[in-house]
Amino acid sequence: MSETSGRKWVDLRIATYNIHRCRGLDRRTDPARIAQVIQSINADVIAMQEVVGAGPSGVDQAQEIGALTGMGWVMAPARELRGHLFGNVVMSRFRMRSHAQSDLTWRACEHRNVQRVDLDIDGRILHLFNVHLGTALMERRYQAGRLAAYVHHKRAPGPKIVVGDFNEWSRGLATRLLSEKLKALDLYPHLKRRRSYPGVMPFLHLDHIYYEGELELRKVELPRTRLAMIASDHLPLVAELRVHF
Repeated sequence: MSETSGRKWVDLRIATYNIHRCRGLDRRTDPARIAQVIQSINADVIAMQEVVGAGPSGVDQAQEIGALTGMGWVMAPARELRGHLFGNVVMSRFRMRSHAQSDLTWRACEHRNVQRVDLDIDGRILHLFNVHLGTALMERRYQAGRLAAYVHHKRAPGPKIVVGDFNEWSRGLATRLLSEKLKALDLYPHLKRRRSYPGVMPFLHLDHIYYEGELELRKVELPRTRLAMIASDHLPLVAELRVHF
């Protein structure tokens, strides 16, 4: 953290990554491979979606990836998958002071939620929201409204970053609603290729970053290494940010 004329800011690398249950495009399920991708992008904070957690048998992917990367983590399960917890995970090099989640499920559609983690950065709090929206148009519209209200909650003052898989590749209802309530990071000046799904030959731009407060985008990366292109059906989206407090 630096200070100039009474202003304080922090530079950090943040990533959003739908790991697809650690199932790669070669149909292998390999948490260690996902951990390698995460280590290669060298992010301070990673918001992951579609993570398989603790259950009666098999591997707890959140625990294994956390152990392999040496990062702290917290999970916000949205539902069960074959007896295992299933949902979003935030991993961080910063202390996570508190965490919570809010339900975004619409009607009879798949259970969804938004995960909130309060990161302690040298005594300052950065609110991070990790989300995976639904695949149906009206479902996303409902979820966008709920998400915006949750992010704007008066009990969470200060800078906020909203990341995740929004399942919307065009400027649809959810994107328009979120853009009215939050600021969207403009990736166009930084990336020639902004599409992150599917990994090998991406043609959809599903992963996005929104924010509230004072924030500068320094750099954006969409790693297209051989490992990243095969480890999941999404590529990780990595942003270097300067957050003002």
